[in-house]
Amino acid sequence: MRRLHFFLVTLIFAAAPAWAQQPDATPAPPDDRPPALVPLDDSVEPQITIRQREGETVEEYRLNGRLYKVKIFPLRGEPYILVDLRGDGSFVPQEGPGTPGLSVPQWVISTF
Repeated sequence: MRRLHFFLVTLIFAAAPAWAQQPDATPAPPDDRPPALVPLDDSVEPQITIRQREGETVEEYRLNGRLYKVKIFPLRGEPYILVDLRGDGSFVPQEGPGTPGLSVPQWVISTF
């Protein structure tokens, strides 16, 4: 009996440091969400001016005081967009899918 008592006391003292240790906390998983989008400043957003003239509505888009795009909504007909591509003040129609001025590439693949 004395041996059993001695064995249990020794076992308790030997296991005491293991009980005193805190279990390792697993680190939190990294946050995989993208950072919130914050506008850099107000100059990034264009200033839009809407005017009515001669039966049509004109929207002028300016960035840092420079006019770069004009949308025109005529009273009758389809709206169209004029864009200053070179920054020299000359506006050309913006071409895109569905516009009549769209130039489709036509390559010669083979001849017979």
